[in-house]
Amino acid sequence: MSADLANRRPLKSRDTGPARAAAAALARAGVSPDAVSAAAVVFAAAGGGLLAASGVLADVSRIGALIGAAACIQLRLICNLLDGMVAVEHGRGGPAGPIWNELPDRIADGLFLVGAGYGAALSGVAWGEPAGWAAAVFAVLTAYVRELGRALGQPADFSGPMAKSHRMALLTLAALIAAAEPLWGWRGQTFAIACALVAAGAALTAARRTLRLARGLGANPDRTP
Repeated sequence: MSADLANRRPLKSRDTGPARAAAAALARAGVSPDAVSAAAVVFAAAGGGLLAASGVLADVSRIGALIGAAACIQLRLICNLLDGMVAVEHGRGGPAGPIWNELPDRIADGLFLVGAGYGAALSGVAWGEPAGWAAAVFAVLTAYVRELGRALGQPADFSGPMAKSHRMALLTLAALIAAAEPLWGWRGQTFAIACALVAAGAALTAARRTLRLARGLGANPDRTP
């Protein structure tokens, strides 16, 4: 991965000691940022599989799968943090970096959100599957509008309300709540609701970014390629 400093997602976690130490350790070990980006997809595949499997597992196995999925979501985000730090702060970005910067994120979002939707559907919530797919589609759309803006010469727009960090925070919380939902007679409803919230929020985000892009193009017509 390589990153344009002017178009990096603003993250306070980059300035923490553990993040800087981890990035430095990866760079010293010769780990490429592209490999870190690929690891994020591996965690997403594992986490999405656990989310889907939770729909057919019972009792302790289900709780373990949901906690494991929550951990995979956070590990994916850690990879997303460290790949850019290794690329930029340690100068290890390569020519294919822009591909690794974007494509794995879109795959990871889909794996987690569709996995959550199938987890809800396999638990008996019929609308969980379409909610998961809708969440995945609108998540990709938010990134598309951001990258469209960059292609048109505008700054990257990371605004929410359902940017990547927001989606993954909600899904992590949903996984932890879902582990306890049988206590109040639910099974799968937590994921279905979470996916619906992501879909609605991401649709709003895509519309908001589009309007901001249109205003930016109107205010700065000379920046349009």
